[in-house]
Amino acid sequence: MHIDQATAQDLDVVVSTLQEAAQWLQRDGRPLWSPADYSAERIGRDIAAGGYWIARSDPAQGAAMAGVMRLDLEDPHYWPEIALGSSVYLHKLAVRRAWAGQGVSTALLRFARERTQALQRSWLRLDCVADRQGLRSLYEGFGFALHSEVSKGNWSLARYELAVG
Repeated sequence: MHIDQATAQDLDVVVSTLQEAAQWLQRDGRPLWSPADYSAERIGRDIAAGGYWIARSDPAQGAAMAGVMRLDLEDPHYWPEIALGSSVYLHKLAVRRAWAGQGVSTALLRFARERTQALQRSWLRLDCVADRQGLRSLYEGFGFALHSEVSKGNWSLARYELAVG
C-alpha cells in the first residue's frame, strides 16, 4: 500500500469511498455516517486542511484506491480532557469493499502511528461505536488500549489510545 495525503483532485474518490462504507454499514443494519458526514463540501474542507489520507495499491498494479482515513491534530468534541498537542486523532477510516480483508486497515493504522511519531505526539487516539465488536477487535489487535466508554448523543462510544512515544 502507498499512503499519500489527499489533494483537491482526490475529493471524488474520498467521498465515494466514505459513501460506499456508509451504505455497506446501512445495508448490514449498522448505520453510522449520514450523507452530511461525507458531503463534498465537508470533505473538501477537510482535504484542504490536510486531514485526509488515501491508501492506494502499488503503482505497478494501477494505483487503485483502497481506503481512506482522516487524521486530526485536536479533537475537543470526543476528547475534551486531553492536553493540546499531545495526540493525533484518527477518524473516518474506510476501506473499499473490493479491498476488504486485504490489510488496508492495518496499513492505514500503521501509517497513522508513524505520522503521530513524526509529529512528535505521544498518543494516537480514536473512537468507535461501542457495539462494533469487529472494529474494536481490529483496534485492540493492532495494540490500542481501551481508554473509556462515553455517551455522545444517541451513541455509546469506545475511546481507544495507542502510546507511540
